[in-house]
Amino acid sequence: MSETAAAVESLDPEPPPQVGAPRRRLSWRDYALLLALATCWSATYPLTKIGLGSIPPFTFITVRSLVAVILLLVVLWLRGLRLPTELKAWKAFTLQQVINATIPFLVITWAQQYVPAAPTVVLASTTPIIAFFITWAITRHEPAGVGRLIGALLGLSGTIVIIGLDALRGMGGSIYAELAILLATVSFACATIFGTRLSDYDPMVVAAGSVMVGTVFVLPLSLIFEHPWTLHPTTQSIAAAIGMGVFSGALGLMLFYICLARLGTLTTNAQSYLRIPIGVGLSVLLLGESVPPDLVLGLILVMAGVAAMTIPGSAYRGIFRRLSAIIGR
Repeated sequence: MSETAAAVESLDPEPPPQVGAPRRRLSWRDYALLLALATCWSATYPLTKIGLGSIPPFTFITVRSLVAVILLLVVLWLRGLRLPTELKAWKAFTLQQVINATIPFLVITWAQQYVPAAPTVVLASTTPIIAFFITWAITRHEPAGVGRLIGALLGLSGTIVIIGLDALRGMGGSIYAELAILLATVSFACATIFGTRLSDYDPMVVAAGSVMVGTVFVLPLSLIFEHPWTLHPTTQSIAAAIGMGVFSGALGLMLFYICLARLGTLTTNAQSYLRIPIGVGLSVLLLGESVPPDLVLGLILVMAGVAAMTIPGSAYRGIFRRLSAIIGR
């Protein structure tokens, strides 16, 4: 095995990862991986906003997908993995790709033509909150405790603050786009709930196969409706599309599955609220966007809500015990 292949292989701690298995004590490397994942996925919305400056939505997503596919296939080759040949696997990849990427990314990319990147980050980070309501009302596949209910209500309040105050200002065009982002987040939540059926496949294979399916879907739309050969994209837009493929696409997916193996499901899902301050910060830094007071309030409520839903109850009990010990001294 070459040195490059060995380096890639070393990123995967225990192939194939077993989701939900007991985890060891976390090290600083684990937290660094989680922070890297949150940063990669936080960059999605500022980069999309930059790319849409001169590249239309279908073509932008196509470039992002092609870059991600190439990088993921290289990783598969370095690890000596092969894509499956049975039809059952590709049906599963297709369904997961449609609800986890194709539909939500198309909707969010369209919406970002009307909504700044910062509120998009906040609205798109409500996936655990929406997943809670789906679990509580429909699937009931896991307990929906009081802590999660409180978190869901806090997060719902945050989205109402962001969208509701815009409605009061009469910002009609952006209201529909913001609601579309929330609908896309419902699709993300469904993919999170129903995606466990792919656990029989190596995570890198799932990532590469799913992105390949997505490319097959979106490429014809770009060719038919946007005629990419007639476009004159700026250097910034091209760099944003390539950056999306590298960071939000290939690297983000790889980090996600590595974190899932090393940190477990609960801690990995915590990147949803880590993405909010990072994404808003990147929007201010890269795009010069302002952060109005209502967005700050909505951001705080959504972060508090997602944190309440992803931090285990034992952590709260430990904090309360420490506080009680300090007060009792």
